[in-house]
Amino acid sequence: MESIRVAVLIPCYNEEATVKDVVAAFQKVLPDAAVYVYDNNSQDDTYGRALAAGAIVRREPQQGKGAVVRRMFRDIEADFYVMVDGDMTYDATIAPVMLKMAIEERLDLVNCVRQETEHEAYRAGHRLGNVMLTGAVRFVFGDRVQDMLSGYKVFSRRYVKSFPASSIGFGIETELTVHALELAMPVGHIPGAYGGRPSGSASKLNTYRDGIRILWLIMQLFKHERPLSFFGAIASMLVLVSLALGLPVVDEYLHTGLVPRFPTAILATGIMLLGTLSFVAGLILDTVTRGRREFKALSYLSYPFFQAKQ
Repeated sequence: MESIRVAVLIPCYNEEATVKDVVAAFQKVLPDAAVYVYDNNSQDDTYGRALAAGAIVRREPQQGKGAVVRRMFRDIEADFYVMVDGDMTYDATIAPVMLKMAIEERLDLVNCVRQETEHEAYRAGHRLGNVMLTGAVRFVFGDRVQDMLSGYKVFSRRYVKSFPASSIGFGIETELTVHALELAMPVGHIPGAYGGRPSGSASKLNTYRDGIRILWLIMQLFKHERPLSFFGAIASMLVLVSLALGLPVVDEYLHTGLVPRFPTAILATGIMLLGTLSFVAGLILDTVTRGRREFKALSYLSYPFFQAKQ
């Protein structure tokens, strides 16, 4: 492990109650790693306490976890990256196990699957939202993901440097997962203890607001990454509506030779045209998406996987 450059990434916003303990815990289990704390406009003494704990502390003025992750990925050079929340809810002792798993099995992403050690480690609404959102991503992008919203992950260098982050807030976990699934990266999972926040530490998540935002992000990713399926579904619905409106008109014409309901006939024709346009748009965008995916794959493959020194 001494020959491996490991960076521990800790994005923080108002975590003065816990950041010192998080830094100390990872310095203990990964003594050769560089521990970075990125302070995201905290209104408390997060910056000072992280600095006192011996971390490399930097500031990111653009608000949101996604902006912080994007900045960390761009700025920091390492062979492997351990990203963890600064709220002291994750078990630092499994970090070496996660790194060993990533190296030996040549994995680009190792995700910690949270195992609650306290009854109220996270609220029922968060638990339900996590199950629903993870299920949605598994349905759309493949079932190789567990506990998508976990904030404790290990990444390879080639994953980090090929990641085109666009999310600003907590939707970043969704984007991180989809990036791995879309490029068919080797992914691993490991269970880890997940506890409640210590006294004086408060969650920044809003169950409903952030849940809706992440669900909206999933829909956006579905549209961007599966345009033929997305626009094809819209086209199918429009065609069904058009047939429901137009078939009675056609039937009446065949029996009487008359079209007494011209507005309905015109509406049905217009909806059918919209359905056709939607399907054609899906076909065109699917071609564009395939080209973009191939470009991302080439960018990903341009970074060789870590090779241990002999």
